[in-house]
Amino acid sequence: MSTVAAGTPCWTDLATPDLDAARRFYPELFGWTGRIAPEPEAAGYTTFRKDGRAVAGAGPPAGPDQVPVWSTYMATDDADLVTTRVEAAGGQVLVAPFDVLDAGRMAVFADPAGAVFSVWQPMRMPGAELLDAPGAMCWNELVSPDPEGAEVFYELVFGWHPEEQRTAGYDYTGWRCGARIVAGMLPTTGDGGARPAYWSVFFAVADVDAAAARATILGGTIHTPPRDTLLGRLTTLRDPQGAIFSLLQTEAGRGDVDPS
Repeated sequence: MSTVAAGTPCWTDLATPDLDAARRFYPELFGWTGRIAPEPEAAGYTTFRKDGRAVAGAGPPAGPDQVPVWSTYMATDDADLVTTRVEAAGGQVLVAPFDVLDAGRMAVFADPAGAVFSVWQPMRMPGAELLDAPGAMCWNELVSPDPEGAEVFYELVFGWHPEEQRTAGYDYTGWRCGARIVAGMLPTTGDGGARPAYWSVFFAVADVDAAAARATILGGTIHTPPRDTLLGRLTTLRDPQGAIFSLLQTEAGRGDVDPS
Protein backbone atom coordinates (compact mmCIF):
# COMPACT_ATOMS: atom_id res chain seq x y z
CA MET A 1 0.00 0.00 0.00
CA SER A 2 1.15 3.52 -0.76
CA THR A 3 1.56 5.96 2.10
CA VAL A 4 -0.66 8.42 0.20
CA ALA A 5 -3.81 8.21 -1.91
CA ALA A 6 -3.66 7.32 -5.60
CA GLY A 7 -3.00 10.40 -7.70
CA THR A 8 -0.81 11.98 -5.02
CA PRO A 9 2.95 12.59 -5.33
CA CYS A 10 4.51 9.74 -3.37
CA TRP A 11 8.20 9.52 -4.29
CA THR A 12 11.06 11.41 -5.84
CA ASP A 13 14.42 10.29 -7.07
CA LEU A 14 17.49 11.78 -8.64
CA ALA A 15 19.11 10.66 -11.90
CA THR A 16 22.74 11.70 -11.73
CA PRO A 17 26.00 10.74 -13.46
CA ASP A 18 27.88 10.95 -10.14
CA LEU A 19 26.14 8.84 -7.53
CA ASP A 20 29.07 9.04 -5.13
CA ALA A 21 28.86 12.85 -5.12
CA ALA A 22 25.10 12.73 -4.53
CA ARG A 23 25.62 10.32 -1.65
CA ARG A 24 27.88 12.94 -0.05
CA PHE A 25 26.02 16.16 -0.89
CA TYR A 26 22.44 15.34 0.12
CA PRO A 27 23.14 13.56 3.42
CA GLU A 28 25.28 16.52 4.49
CA LEU A 29 22.55 18.95 3.45
CA PHE A 30 19.49 17.13 4.84
CA GLY A 31 20.89 14.76 7.45
CA TRP A 32 20.01 11.74 5.33
CA THR A 33 21.53 8.30 5.47
CA GLY A 34 21.84 6.20 2.33
CA ARG A 35 21.33 2.51 1.59
CA ILE A 36 22.71 1.15 -1.67
CA ALA A 37 20.62 -1.64 -3.19
CA PRO A 38 22.73 -4.82 -3.20
CA GLU A 39 21.24 -6.30 -6.39
CA PRO A 40 23.56 -5.88 -9.40
CA GLU A 41 20.61 -5.00 -11.63
CA ALA A 42 19.78 -2.04 -9.36
CA ALA A 43 22.94 -0.28 -10.65
CA GLY A 44 23.77 1.25 -7.29
CA TYR A 45 20.33 2.74 -6.69
CA THR A 46 20.43 4.43 -3.31
CA THR A 47 17.50 4.97 -0.97
CA PHE A 48 17.94 7.98 1.27
CA ARG A 49 16.40 7.90 4.75
CA LYS A 50 15.60 10.56 7.29
CA ASP A 51 15.23 9.35 10.87
CA GLY A 52 15.13 5.80 9.53
CA ARG A 53 12.32 6.42 7.03
CA ALA A 54 12.66 6.44 3.24
CA VAL A 55 12.38 9.95 1.73
CA ALA A 56 14.03 9.86 -1.72
CA GLY A 57 16.25 7.89 -4.04
CA ALA A 58 19.14 8.33 -6.45
CA GLY A 59 20.38 6.29 -9.36
CA PRO A 60 22.33 6.57 -12.61
CA PRO A 61 20.81 8.37 -15.62
CA ALA A 62 18.69 6.37 -18.04
CA GLY A 63 21.06 7.23 -20.89
CA PRO A 64 24.18 9.26 -21.65
CA ASP A 65 22.15 12.26 -22.80
CA GLN A 66 19.93 12.55 -19.72
CA VAL A 67 20.68 15.66 -17.68
CA PRO A 68 20.79 15.38 -13.86
CA VAL A 69 17.19 15.70 -12.70
CA TRP A 70 14.85 15.10 -9.78
CA SER A 71 11.69 13.23 -10.81
CA THR A 72 8.16 13.33 -9.39
CA TYR A 73 6.25 10.05 -8.96
CA MET A 74 2.47 9.87 -8.51
CA ALA A 75 0.99 6.98 -6.56
CA THR A 76 -1.26 4.64 -8.51
CA ASP A 77 -3.07 1.36 -8.00
CA ASP A 78 -2.59 0.42 -11.66
CA ALA A 79 0.34 1.72 -13.72
CA ASP A 80 -0.98 0.03 -16.86
CA LEU A 81 -4.34 1.79 -16.58
CA VAL A 82 -2.59 5.16 -16.15
CA THR A 83 -0.62 4.38 -19.33
CA THR A 84 -3.85 3.93 -21.24
CA ARG A 85 -5.19 7.22 -19.88
CA VAL A 86 -2.00 9.11 -20.74
CA GLU A 87 -2.14 7.93 -24.34
CA ALA A 88 -5.84 8.77 -24.63
CA ALA A 89 -5.23 12.25 -23.21
CA GLY A 90 -2.47 13.09 -25.70
CA GLY A 91 0.59 12.41 -23.55
CA GLN A 92 3.63 10.27 -24.37
CA VAL A 93 4.74 6.99 -22.84
CA LEU A 94 8.49 7.39 -22.41
CA VAL A 95 9.00 4.17 -20.44
CA ALA A 96 6.24 1.55 -20.48
CA PRO A 97 5.21 -0.02 -17.16
CA PHE A 98 7.73 -2.49 -15.73
CA ASP A 99 8.42 -4.17 -12.42
CA VAL A 100 11.28 -2.78 -10.35
CA LEU A 101 12.41 -6.08 -8.85
CA ASP A 102 9.80 -6.77 -6.13
CA ALA A 103 9.63 -3.14 -4.98
CA GLY A 104 6.86 -1.88 -7.26
CA ARG A 105 5.77 -1.19 -10.80
CA MET A 106 6.57 2.10 -12.51
CA ALA A 107 6.26 3.98 -15.79
CA VAL A 108 7.49 7.31 -17.14
CA PHE A 109 5.38 9.74 -19.16
CA ALA A 110 5.40 13.23 -20.65
CA ASP A 111 2.33 15.44 -20.71
CA PRO A 112 1.36 17.15 -24.00
CA ALA A 113 3.61 20.15 -23.20
CA GLY A 114 6.57 17.88 -22.47
CA ALA A 115 6.66 17.83 -18.65
CA VAL A 116 8.03 14.46 -17.54
CA PHE A 117 6.56 12.58 -14.58
CA SER A 118 6.41 9.01 -13.34
CA VAL A 119 3.93 6.76 -11.55
CA TRP A 120 4.61 4.26 -8.80
CA GLN A 121 2.44 1.22 -8.11
CA PRO A 122 3.77 -0.09 -4.80
CA MET A 123 4.54 -3.66 -3.96
CA ARG A 124 7.22 -4.14 -1.29
CA MET A 125 8.22 -0.47 -1.35
CA PRO A 126 5.33 1.94 -0.62
CA GLY A 127 7.06 5.15 -1.65
CA ALA A 128 8.13 7.89 0.71
CA GLU A 129 7.66 6.92 4.34
CA LEU A 130 8.06 10.51 5.53
CA LEU A 131 6.55 13.61 3.92
CA ASP A 132 6.09 17.26 4.91
CA ALA A 133 8.85 17.21 7.51
CA PRO A 134 12.32 18.79 7.43
CA GLY A 135 14.47 16.78 5.04
CA ALA A 136 11.49 15.21 3.26
CA MET A 137 9.54 16.02 0.08
CA CYS A 138 6.80 18.52 0.85
CA TRP A 139 5.53 19.89 -2.48
CA ASN A 140 5.55 19.26 -6.23
CA GLU A 141 4.86 21.88 -8.85
CA LEU A 142 4.26 21.85 -12.58
CA VAL A 143 5.57 24.78 -14.60
CA SER A 144 3.87 24.81 -18.00
CA PRO A 145 3.45 27.06 -21.04
CA ASP A 146 -0.01 25.53 -21.52
CA PRO A 147 -1.85 25.56 -18.17
CA GLU A 148 -5.25 25.15 -19.83
CA GLY A 149 -4.08 22.03 -21.64
CA ALA A 150 -2.49 20.73 -18.44
CA GLU A 151 -5.79 21.11 -16.59
CA VAL A 152 -7.54 18.90 -19.14
CA PHE A 153 -4.73 16.33 -19.26
CA TYR A 154 -4.22 15.78 -15.53
CA GLU A 155 -7.93 15.64 -14.84
CA LEU A 156 -8.26 12.85 -17.43
CA VAL A 157 -5.21 10.98 -16.11
CA PHE A 158 -5.50 11.39 -12.33
CA GLY A 159 -8.91 12.93 -11.76
CA TRP A 160 -7.35 16.15 -10.50
CA HIS A 161 -9.47 19.28 -10.27
CA PRO A 162 -7.75 22.65 -10.70
CA GLU A 163 -8.40 25.40 -8.19
CA GLU A 164 -7.15 28.69 -9.55
CA GLN A 165 -6.02 31.67 -7.51
CA ARG A 166 -4.68 35.02 -8.61
CA THR A 167 -2.29 36.57 -6.17
CA ALA A 168 0.70 38.91 -6.34
CA GLY A 169 -0.04 39.56 -10.01
CA TYR A 170 0.11 36.01 -11.32
CA ASP A 171 -2.04 32.91 -11.55
CA TYR A 172 -1.46 29.89 -9.36
CA THR A 173 -3.29 26.60 -9.63
CA GLY A 174 -3.71 24.05 -6.87
CA TRP A 175 -4.37 20.47 -7.97
CA ARG A 176 -7.11 18.93 -5.83
CA CYS A 177 -7.23 15.15 -5.56
CA GLY A 178 -10.23 14.18 -3.48
CA ALA A 179 -10.29 16.30 -0.36
CA ARG A 180 -6.73 17.57 -0.61
CA ILE A 181 -4.64 19.89 -2.73
CA VAL A 182 -1.69 17.66 -3.59
CA ALA A 183 0.41 19.76 -5.99
CA GLY A 184 0.53 23.11 -7.77
CA MET A 185 1.03 24.69 -11.18
CA LEU A 186 2.55 27.91 -12.44
CA PRO A 187 2.42 29.20 -16.02
CA THR A 188 5.66 30.09 -17.76
CA THR A 189 5.82 33.83 -18.24
CA GLY A 190 7.83 36.49 -20.00
CA ASP A 191 9.09 34.40 -22.91
CA GLY A 192 6.05 33.70 -25.04
CA GLY A 193 5.77 30.20 -23.64
CA ALA A 194 9.14 29.15 -25.08
CA ARG A 195 10.39 27.59 -21.84
CA PRO A 196 9.88 23.83 -21.55
CA ALA A 197 7.33 22.37 -19.17
CA TYR A 198 8.70 20.55 -16.14
CA TRP A 199 7.84 19.19 -12.71
CA SER A 200 9.81 20.55 -9.76
CA VAL A 201 10.43 18.92 -6.38
CA PHE A 202 10.45 20.76 -3.05
CA PHE A 203 12.01 19.57 0.20
CA ALA A 204 11.00 20.99 3.57
CA VAL A 205 13.62 22.67 5.75
CA ALA A 206 13.44 24.46 9.08
CA ASP A 207 15.44 27.46 7.80
CA VAL A 208 15.64 28.15 4.07
CA ASP A 209 18.37 30.78 4.31
CA ALA A 210 20.63 28.61 6.44
CA ALA A 211 20.05 25.57 4.22
CA ALA A 212 20.82 27.56 1.06
CA ALA A 213 24.05 28.81 2.61
CA ARG A 214 24.94 25.26 3.63
CA ALA A 215 24.30 24.00 0.09
CA THR A 216 26.79 26.48 -1.36
CA ILE A 217 29.43 25.38 1.13
CA LEU A 218 28.86 21.80 -0.02
CA GLY A 219 29.37 22.72 -3.69
CA GLY A 220 25.84 23.57 -4.79
CA THR A 221 24.73 26.87 -6.30
CA ILE A 222 21.76 29.14 -5.70
CA HIS A 223 19.50 29.26 -8.76
CA THR A 224 16.85 31.51 -7.16
CA PRO A 225 17.74 33.29 -3.90
CA PRO A 226 15.56 32.77 -0.81
CA ARG A 227 12.33 34.76 -0.98
CA ASP A 228 8.87 34.85 0.56
CA THR A 229 6.09 33.39 -1.61
CA LEU A 230 2.49 32.30 -1.28
CA LEU A 231 3.72 28.81 -0.38
CA GLY A 232 6.19 30.01 2.23
CA ARG A 233 9.83 31.05 2.14
CA LEU A 234 11.64 29.16 -0.59
CA THR A 235 14.78 28.95 -2.67
CA THR A 236 15.77 26.97 -5.75
CA LEU A 237 19.21 25.35 -5.87
CA ARG A 238 21.42 23.30 -8.15
CA ASP A 239 23.42 20.44 -6.73
CA PRO A 240 27.10 20.04 -7.74
CA GLN A 241 26.08 18.07 -10.86
CA GLY A 242 23.43 20.61 -11.90
CA ALA A 243 20.18 18.96 -10.75
CA ILE A 244 17.59 21.56 -9.73
CA PHE A 245 15.52 21.25 -6.56
CA SER A 246 13.75 23.65 -4.22
CA LEU A 247 13.66 24.14 -0.47
CA LEU A 248 10.50 25.29 1.28
CA GLN A 249 10.06 26.64 4.79
CA THR A 250 6.41 26.63 5.80
CA GLU A 251 4.17 25.88 8.72
CA ALA A 252 1.65 24.20 6.40
CA GLY A 253 1.82 20.55 5.44
CA ARG A 254 0.77 18.84 2.24
CA GLY A 255 -2.82 19.63 1.41
CA ASP A 256 -2.87 22.64 3.73
CA VAL A 257 -1.26 25.13 1.36
CA ASP A 258 -3.67 27.95 0.57
CA PRO A 259 -2.45 30.16 -2.27
CA SER A 260 -5.04 32.89 -1.54
